[in-house]
Amino acid sequence: MSDWSPQPPPAAPHPAVPVCDEQPRFDAVPDRGRWRYKPRRAFRHGRALRAWTVITLLALSGLVILALVREQTGTEGLLVGLGLALLPVPLLLAAFRWLDRVEPGPWRNLVFAFAWGACAAALVAIIANSFATQWIATATADPASADTIGATVIAPVVEESAKAAAVLLIFVFRRQDFTGIVDGVVVAGFTATGFAFTENILYLGSAFGEDQEFGHSGLSSVTAATFFVRIVMSPFAHPLFTVMTGIGFGLAAVTARRRRLRRTVLPLLGLALAMGIHALWNGSGVFGPWGFYAVYVAVMVPAFGLLTWLAIWNRQRELRTVATQLPAYAAAGWLSPTEPLALSSMRARTVARDTAGRTHGPAAARAVSEYEAFATSLAFLRHRAHRGTAGPDFVAREQELLHHLWQRKHVASPALAHAARATGRVWAPPPYLDYGGYNPYRG
Repeated sequence: MSDWSPQPPPAAPHPAVPVCDEQPRFDAVPDRGRWRYKPRRAFRHGRALRAWTVITLLALSGLVILALVREQTGTEGLLVGLGLALLPVPLLLAAFRWLDRVEPGPWRNLVFAFAWGACAAALVAIIANSFATQWIATATADPASADTIGATVIAPVVEESAKAAAVLLIFVFRRQDFTGIVDGVVVAGFTATGFAFTENILYLGSAFGEDQEFGHSGLSSVTAATFFVRIVMSPFAHPLFTVMTGIGFGLAAVTARRRRLRRTVLPLLGLALAMGIHALWNGSGVFGPWGFYAVYVAVMVPAFGLLTWLAIWNRQRELRTVATQLPAYAAAGWLSPTEPLALSSMRARTVARDTAGRTHGPAAARAVSEYEAFATSLAFLRHRAHRGTAGPDFVAREQELLHHLWQRKHVASPALAHAARATGRVWAPPPYLDYGGYNPYRG
């Protein structure tokens, strides 16, 4: 009788780590290459032209949006709506940026996402929703039914598709900055916050105009009711919808390149889920006078809590990835033994920046901050290599990051060592990992 039993598949080999010399060479990095991770990059003429084209189109969309809103609300209504709609924006953006602290994405991506949501997506939604609703009203001769269909069917499809376009553009054209679920959540959150900002201007400005026309004032006014529902109770509604799309793109980002079907289906599933929740939210009035509150309590609040937990859990998972992947580079001599643990603690990172700033000034604090960002990117790059999603340029990208670490090591390493001691991050060699002999640059 055979004693054979199924064996688990062998684990993927660890990517080799180059050994650090006193004056290391970075042969895989071209002299005039594209330095993806350089903090300040000079635009080439083609990239500058594309950037200015995007800025111009978004600015024109913003001007058209302002004109349309002013036409519907009047100048006074526009200013009141603008002031009230602005209130939740800093809080929402700060919350999404807080989630992105482990490996902060470039501000230019987030500014683009917010501007796209506030200008381009909002303009597409206003035009498409109005056209579709008018067409349905004409075809059915039932304006009330057209408004209901427009709100529950047309608006979720149009608006979520328009917002998803920003996530798709960053996913395709800024792929090196889009590495996982947190990036998807943050980009989608910034896009949806911009969209909600513009939409709230329109709703609040229109409510103010109605109050002016009929003489309403105080807590019984339409403006107060609209402010309570849209700004106090549900400022997270649009971000919650679009974050579903962002999670879909984030899951696609961590899926192996060979799984093309999965990488295509996941964003579409996220978009479909965003449309579904959006439609349920818009159609809550169908369930009667208490339908809005029923959907709010039964769906929106639990979904918001679940997504908040998921985002925070994933952020902690990112810190664990840093702690797991960087010891290989410490063993090879690129980092000191205490740095992986210091870099996997947000508190220790802050202490290191503050220490460098107090000792050597703002330039040193900035160098430590950049060092932390490069080391985090290096850990994620190595983690993606283990999963088979790093891409064929893994060696060149690894060397780019090691080069930037080496440039800042004399300032950042002592600061991180002090932070490790100050925060009680005591180093011990991992007993289950062997980093000996990693050197892909030997014959």
